[in-house]
Amino acid sequence: MHGISIRYEFSGDEDKWEAAIRGFIAAIDADPEVSGRFTYRVNKAKEGNMRVHWGSWDRPETVATLQSRDYFKAFAAELQAMAGESLSAVPLTEWARTADAETA
Repeated sequence: MHGISIRYEFSGDEDKWEAAIRGFIAAIDADPEVSGRFTYRVNKAKEGNMRVHWGSWDRPETVATLQSRDYFKAFAAELQAMAGESLSAVPLTEWARTADAETA
């Protein structure tokens, strides 16, 4: 499994942020070439302004397909604008996980 972890600080308009996240996730779920092969999770820190996104996919072709989509390009630009210089992204390769990670 391949993945990415994205971290940033955000203290702007929560409605705008939530709409961007919901729109991106809905677009992934509606894309038959990506849905079920690319998963995306978004978390907010309980305290402070930290946001963390985790994306994971089955093979390199899946993320290449995702990155070719207009909805991805629009979301990436919007996220960068909201996060500013605080945004950092780390590519990941899954090394190990618990047996029940799929249902968590």
